[in-house]
Amino acid sequence: MNQRLRTTILELARERGPDKTICPSDAARAIGGDDWRDLMHDARDVARALAREGLVDVTQKGDALDPDATWRGPIRIRIR
Repeated sequence: MNQRLRTTILELARERGPDKTICPSDAARAIGGDDWRDLMHDARDVARALAREGLVDVTQKGDALDPDATWRGPIRIRIR
């Protein structure tokens, strides 16, 4: 499932471009349908891994977050 989330996050973020963001729930909804909420923890974990790899920025209120820090609240994902 994490590979599907990874692929979906990257595809959605690339479609939006580097000036716009996606929400982890966008990927979870695309894969999970009605059960998308069950995928949210995994979607955030995959976003963190992608940020560590330098493929995306994870942001909050427009500011990039440290992938190794504790995140609280809503996040957004932007392709690099």
